[in-house]
Amino acid sequence: MRTLLLVAITIVGSCLVAPPSCLVGDEARFFGPDPQLHQKTVDRAIQFLAVRQLQDGSLSPRIGIGPTALATLGLLRSGRTPADPQVAKSLDYLVEYVQESGGIHMPGTRIPNYETCIVVVCLQEANRDGRFDEAIRRAEGFLRKGQWDEGENKHSADFGYGGAGYGRGSRPDLSNTAYLIDALRACGASANDEAIQKALTFVSRCQNLESEHNTTPFAARINDGGFYYTCMHSRQDSPRETPQGGLRSYASMTYSGLKSMIYAGLTQDDPRVKAAIDWIRKNYDLKSNPGMGEAGLYYYYHTFAKALNAFGVDEIEDADGVKHDWRRELTEELAARQQPDGSWVNENPRWMEGDPGLATAFALLALSYCQPRAP
Repeated sequence: MRTLLLVAITIVGSCLVAPPSCLVGDEARFFGPDPQLHQKTVDRAIQFLAVRQLQDGSLSPRIGIGPTALATLGLLRSGRTPADPQVAKSLDYLVEYVQESGGIHMPGTRIPNYETCIVVVCLQEANRDGRFDEAIRRAEGFLRKGQWDEGENKHSADFGYGGAGYGRGSRPDLSNTAYLIDALRACGASANDEAIQKALTFVSRCQNLESEHNTTPFAARINDGGFYYTCMHSRQDSPRETPQGGLRSYASMTYSGLKSMIYAGLTQDDPRVKAAIDWIRKNYDLKSNPGMGEAGLYYYYHTFAKALNAFGVDEIEDADGVKHDWRRELTEELAARQQPDGSWVNENPRWMEGDPGLATAFALLALSYCQPRAP
């Protein structure tokens, strides 16, 4: 009897953390989407990307190499191998853009940091025989040099300290900084890596949470625990201002902030993490990018899935006490939004999501975190 009780306690306790299944009565309850729906949605997306891929292996090159890297990463995380013809062509295309600086980006682009971060994660995923070791090593050096720190004559009191922008010297923002953390972790950096801890300083300053970690003039004006794009406020950010003079929180940045804090080693007990989760519970939604409407919706879906996967939960309980199996709900939402040709496209073209290649790449990556959980 005592043994059975210990087993039951173990099972129930594990369900509170992040289990693949929990016992409900005498039956097992499994989290995640219907396997057939998930696979069908993924297969249709992959078929679209195969048709959309150009002869040189690229996808939507008019907006840079980012869509190619994102889509290739999505393929690899959906079960394709580096030897797959569709994947191999894209990998060959991407390595053509290795620059003398070590960055991997289109010549003359205004977003070299963003492109390099995405390509690094993609190449690392494909680097099963070590053939991309040198390219990744040099790209990591390029990214580290671009961070706002002492090497850029910046110090911890500067609001931009630890952050990254689209290119070296450009104003840091949370999106680019989150991608920098992703890339460094993909390269093998630990949570205690100096560059990641510096990045955490900037990430914390992009949260609407007044604390010793955020003494910017914006945190106390809203103080809702969500995240905004950048604490380096400028005239172009005025539409994001609230009547109180603060910067409004929105979901894609809040999930980016949560993910970044987890990758930097913060635990669920940290007040910054608690505040972010509280904002998420109050603003849980998959019909829109809360705080931004339809703008950046597919970026949001990808970041939502990656952050919750990193957080290690199968369910999110919203402010009304409703529990959401987020993998199932996201898969169903994406399946409902998928076009007849297998693509996704955002009717709001902001941030280039009117391009079906980019939107589909984000959606496929989001689905890679929604794979049905094995019993």
